[in-house]
Amino acid sequence: VLWFTFAYLPMAHMVWATGGFLFEKGDLDFAGGTVVHINSGVAALMGALVLGKRVGYGRDAMPPHSLPFTMIGASLLWVGWFGFNAGSNLEATGGAALAFINTILATAAAGLAWMFAEWTLRGKPSMLGIASGVVAGLVAITPAAGLVGTMGAIVLGAVAGVVCLWGVTGLKKALGYDDSLDVFGIHGIGGIIGAIGTGIFVSPALGGVGVDGYSMGGQIVTQATGVLVTVVWSGVVSFTAFKLIDMTMGLRVSEEEEREGLDTASHGERAYTV
Repeated sequence: VLWFTFAYLPMAHMVWATGGFLFEKGDLDFAGGTVVHINSGVAALMGALVLGKRVGYGRDAMPPHSLPFTMIGASLLWVGWFGFNAGSNLEATGGAALAFINTILATAAAGLAWMFAEWTLRGKPSMLGIASGVVAGLVAITPAAGLVGTMGAIVLGAVAGVVCLWGVTGLKKALGYDDSLDVFGIHGIGGIIGAIGTGIFVSPALGGVGVDGYSMGGQIVTQATGVLVTVVWSGVVSFTAFKLIDMTMGLRVSEEEEREGLDTASHGERAYTV
């Protein structure tokens, strides 16, 4: 409730409403790159910093629970994202069709880019990596979906796939935070790539739809301003909200309850019975 009221709603107004601060500056966000993804990615980073690391993080093996479930979820997400992106056009026109095809192309490019980058770096591709790349592509194309051409979508997706792989490995390791679902590494980093990339690939010379008074340099500055405002706004609001909850209700269970498992300790039920 706190985050939705004080982080999401103000950002949605700033970016999408006539008279909004970023809207009036000409910030482009077709379906929510800043409003949804950077906003939530930064909130997740603040949550990881305030909450702290899981017991045994960096020491104990923490493999994914179920790769089949992960792939089913990623596939459902991809299908649902057509409604997210194409639906943001608000009417069944060529703009919706462009958003639809871009959502296919960027996502496929990101999944392949992540796979080949991981293959090169680690010697093996992984199903989890492909699923993560798919989500990175969905995130990156969100602000650009109905604004860029098909080649721009492919480039955006490919860049996001590689950079988000670094975000969930190199960056996370360097900064030492425990983001268990890599929300910042994929949604935060991917959203930043998509937001700034929109300023580049909206150019008619690169296949984009163009905007009135467009200049690439000016639009990139506008997009970067939107990114910076979102990072600062979400960061301050999210950190404050997490701290308030930590001081009142508390955020973490005890170490004993964490080791026992939250299914049992917090919910009194198990996902599986033996």
